[in-house]
Amino acid sequence: MKEKTSIQPLSRRSFIRDCAATAALLQSSGLASFAAAETPFSDRVQPLDDGWSLRKQAELASSGGMGAASIRLPHAVVPLSWKNWDPASWQDVWVYRRQFSLPAAWRGQRLFLHFERVMAAATVSVNGHALPQHSGGFLPFEREITGLMHESNNLLEVVVDARWLNIPPAGSPRGPVAVDYLLPGGITGSVQLQALPNIFLREVFAKAMDVLSPDRRLEIICRTDAASSLPADVHLSATLRQGNRTVATVSKTQTINRQDQETTLTLGGLRDIELWSIDQPHLYSVDVTLSLEGKPLHRRSTRVGFREARFDVDGFYLNGKRTRIFGLNRHELYPYVGFAVPSRLLRRDAEILRRQFNCNMVRCSHYPQSEAFLDACDELGLMVWQEPPGWQYIGDESWQDLALGDVEAMVRRDRNHPAIVIWGVRINESRNDPALYQKTRALAKSLDGTRPTSGSMTPSSRNGWKTEWHQDVFAFDDYHADPVGSVGIDAPLPGVPYLITEAVGQFDYFAGKRFDLTYRRAGDVKVQTGQALFHAEAHDKAASFPRCAGLIAWCAFDYASLMNAWNTVKCPGVADVFRQPKLGAAFYLSQVDPAVRAVIEPSFYWDFDPAAAAGLSEHAAIFSNCERLELLIDGKSWATLHADRAGFPNLTYPPFFADFSSMKRDANQFPHLRIDGYVGSTRVLSRSFSSDRSRDQLSLLVDDRELNSSVSDATRLAFAAVDEFGAPRAFVTGEVTLHIEGPGEIVGDNPFQIGDNGGSGAVWVKPASGANGVIRIQAAHPVLGTKSVSIQVRASAVRRSSEDFPITAP
Repeated sequence: MKEKTSIQPLSRRSFIRDCAATAALLQSSGLASFAAAETPFSDRVQPLDDGWSLRKQAELASSGGMGAASIRLPHAVVPLSWKNWDPASWQDVWVYRRQFSLPAAWRGQRLFLHFERVMAAATVSVNGHALPQHSGGFLPFEREITGLMHESNNLLEVVVDARWLNIPPAGSPRGPVAVDYLLPGGITGSVQLQALPNIFLREVFAKAMDVLSPDRRLEIICRTDAASSLPADVHLSATLRQGNRTVATVSKTQTINRQDQETTLTLGGLRDIELWSIDQPHLYSVDVTLSLEGKPLHRRSTRVGFREARFDVDGFYLNGKRTRIFGLNRHELYPYVGFAVPSRLLRRDAEILRRQFNCNMVRCSHYPQSEAFLDACDELGLMVWQEPPGWQYIGDESWQDLALGDVEAMVRRDRNHPAIVIWGVRINESRNDPALYQKTRALAKSLDGTRPTSGSMTPSSRNGWKTEWHQDVFAFDDYHADPVGSVGIDAPLPGVPYLITEAVGQFDYFAGKRFDLTYRRAGDVKVQTGQALFHAEAHDKAASFPRCAGLIAWCAFDYASLMNAWNTVKCPGVADVFRQPKLGAAFYLSQVDPAVRAVIEPSFYWDFDPAAAAGLSEHAAIFSNCERLELLIDGKSWATLHADRAGFPNLTYPPFFADFSSMKRDANQFPHLRIDGYVGSTRVLSRSFSSDRSRDQLSLLVDDRELNSSVSDATRLAFAAVDEFGAPRAFVTGEVTLHIEGPGEIVGDNPFQIGDNGGSGAVWVKPASGANGVIRIQAAHPVLGTKSVSIQVRASAVRRSSEDFPITAP
């Protein structure tokens, strides 16, 4: 059957986006003075992403001002290439400034600034009034600024401390080399101003209970924030909707006695609910309205999916059905921009993982990742492991207090996402610390008792698990060879749910050494061709243990690091930093029902150049979901291949192996390879490959043909050397030079040396703020020629949801 995705019109939004503002203008600070308005839930959110300026704090006095107000958020404090990142370039104290006015209709209301994330510490000032510092770069925070505003010309200043601070994941005395991902600073998310009534809904947690029972219900926990005039009797009403259909409603009158108070509404009798699953991720919206004296003051909306995700000693069960976890780890670092990534690119990662790499789960390593990414996971049926910032290091008491705060903020922000099925509450690969990890587990359970807890373990921490382990699911990072040349996967521990959270990575299975390989696209061909096989072996061996819940391998995409990296680019990904699949992705690409799409992916280059030909061996792997493959060379039958089910008995679609060792190789001959794939007697796919480099061409592909200039937006423009049939050609050198016309700009290296990335590369293209028109880009290579693409730019209405960046059709 074809993959199905259920995407509801109403998207889940973050706190600042979700809140609709007051039903009436607040005439005084008392609750009783609200009056009805014609549009009771009109928007009271003002984006503050445009018009920022930036200077180093130390340079402010001598620079004569802040400079041009031309920065649009999200933003990194320094320009970045795709390689050779230097932490010293951003490790400083920076000052962002912008001016803004307060809408007349907002006067007298409570005012808040909401920051999606700032790396790594931020001190916010409004009109010279400094507010408490926030520490931590991956989660949102807000500051109330009621009483600090003028009618116009308000000055907002954010002092960003991007140094190596005692803040997770940083803090180690060893400096940036101690963490296996780099941390470029900046205001790396959006900023909004919000006007709210004196009492409002701060949070809504829609908790699905007894999902598999006819008596399933939705417990809606409403957290109110009141400034004064307490006690107050408010009316809370909740509506569950699927699309435009009202499913159920409930209401309750509640006395608010405290400034911060929780009230629970229960929607029962939900018999005709469609469950959220990886194949059919049905989503519902929950709207909660707070009223006072019969007048609606505030409304919040969120999204919910009804599903039961359970880890047991004999595996993982989704909605009562045993499901093998098949996934990859993901870093959110991007070339050129670091963590300062527009929503479209973040959501695209979820599409790649679910629809291209066929994963059913992703581990967000090793920090909470963006809501835009999580929204897409909800919509696509991609399950998620979410964990707090950290990497092996556990700091002092102050550091650990911040880690606890990260766990709380992570759970509070993300607990409405049905895609999240487990909370990581340990610092990645850290030593056992029973006192700390009993606290993190208890904290997560107190905020959300519907999901189990876990945390990745290494052999040293695994040894003492019986007395020092305190989570619900035992998660192990398994890197060993068994024997040399073969991936090793240990059997699950007895009596506990068991999940493998990393494997393969950069382990040198050829020599049985830890972290001695780089799967760089421009690297050794033998290493490149082995990567997909190692991933296939790891998943096959993990599946051989009935009690193992599955495997989340290391990793999806290359990323910036100082550890075992090439020019600060670490290359364990099955795709490069630009999200372009390597040979190592061939295994993942093939793990899909051929009725959805037939796949033929060789794990070698059909190329007789000496640098590439090493992969054409007696054991050349071809990954496919077909039942048999017919190989033809220059139109003549070469071999009939069948999947190696004996060697990979636990894979749905095992690899095929071809023997090219007997081929005669003549420097003047350029044979053509065709691979035909059959299901039964039907040929479902045919792919051709050329070894004639004289026919190579330049490929130029853009992910999106339309961009929205009203919000921060960008798309990927990828270029590569390909053969005459479009198959990648490795080890091509030379510059690709880009020329752009129209209302947009290139973010990235131009010209780009494609030899550094094995014959390919990419940049981002972003529209000019508020522009309309057409961007035209021409790419040129001295040998491969030129190609052109165009992108439509429109200044659409400003929305703050996944509707801005819809999931594209498969």
